[in-house]
Amino acid sequence: MKYVIIGNSAGAIGCVEGIRSVDTEGEIVLISNEEYHTYSRPLISYLIYGKTDEQRMKYRPDSFYDDNKVNAILGKEVVKIDKDKKAVALNDGEEISYDKLLVATGSAPFVPPMQGLDKVDHKFTFMTLNDAKALEAEISKDKKVLIVGAGLIGLKCAEGICSKVKKITVVDLSDRILPSILDEEGSKLVQAHIEKSDVEFILGDSVAEFSSKKATLKSGKSVDFDIVVIAVGVRPNVSLIKEIGGNVNRGILTDEKCKTSLDDIYSAGDCTESYDISCCENKVMALLPNAYMQGECAGINMAGGEKLYDKAIPMNAIGFFGYHVITAGTYCGEVYVEKEDESYKKLFTKDGYLVGYMMIGNVARAGIYTSLIKEKTPLDLIDFDMIKSKPQLMAFSKTDRAKKLSKS
Repeated sequence: MKYVIIGNSAGAIGCVEGIRSVDTEGEIVLISNEEYHTYSRPLISYLIYGKTDEQRMKYRPDSFYDDNKVNAILGKEVVKIDKDKKAVALNDGEEISYDKLLVATGSAPFVPPMQGLDKVDHKFTFMTLNDAKALEAEISKDKKVLIVGAGLIGLKCAEGICSKVKKITVVDLSDRILPSILDEEGSKLVQAHIEKSDVEFILGDSVAEFSSKKATLKSGKSVDFDIVVIAVGVRPNVSLIKEIGGNVNRGILTDEKCKTSLDDIYSAGDCTESYDISCCENKVMALLPNAYMQGECAGINMAGGEKLYDKAIPMNAIGFFGYHVITAGTYCGEVYVEKEDESYKKLFTKDGYLVGYMMIGNVARAGIYTSLIKEKTPLDLIDFDMIKSKPQLMAFSKTDRAKKLSKS
């Protein structure tokens, strides 16, 4: 059996390890358009900040490819899949055949049309190690940085560079930061904390026009800058599958075995959509642990084993300047809220189940809430009144406590 994997991040690595748990001898070829050993993308802000280095960013040991008998082709791009010949074509003209294929192409920064952006000399996105290196080469203590986008990527960029530049201004069309994962109250708390590090926010506004070193906003305000970072969002890389007739919505559609609609082709990670059990809808759930679990599931099935990816929920666990945020699931139904000083908790229940939550500041034991959502635990079987305010295993039966402890 010959396995080909397009990608080299969490989904691809999960696939390698999934394959090898079933098939220790089959040929594995991994192809990545980046030249680096597999690394953890969320750590690029910490690299600039100085909290980590390239060696510690590696997602697996240096020996990973050799240990797993993987032929890693790095720094080359797959430009086409021929599903009839069962082969992929590389940008240098090489063609590689496969028996089973995984597409784990991730996502790419979305840069919307912006008048005058072509006049800006120093503009960057912030998704990859090369992005981080390019930005780091330009920043200095006398530089003013404009970040367009107050989502996860923009704010992590701000954290990474804040101590190394003169000024950071973040502009976003939304009236609050992190609008995709936080409500108004939660956003205010996180914004106030980030502002303590002298990051300025201009919200409910957008760039109307760039000149070489100035952005004129739609409100009429202007922002002077030396560097621009575009962080308005990402788009799943679906073109390889779309071009050959695979089912694609916003992301590549996959089933519970992480298989696409095409024979012998699987997909995992940020390029895919999967079924969100917290709201019973297909959606893109871009998160490193999800990508790994999808890849592992795909690899096991590609190698002839049996594995389902059937407990997916959207999750985010992130920190900004030492302030922690964890969110999961869907925000609908009845609401329970706790707020104390700089900590904030909001739980969402529907039809007798916990379906979502957000926690800011004190995020201790958030995993109990995540487990309740993923396992679809009926709340009338546990002491939910205790768990609402103090998540702890004692609220479960002795049998359930033993099960949860055995999984941890």
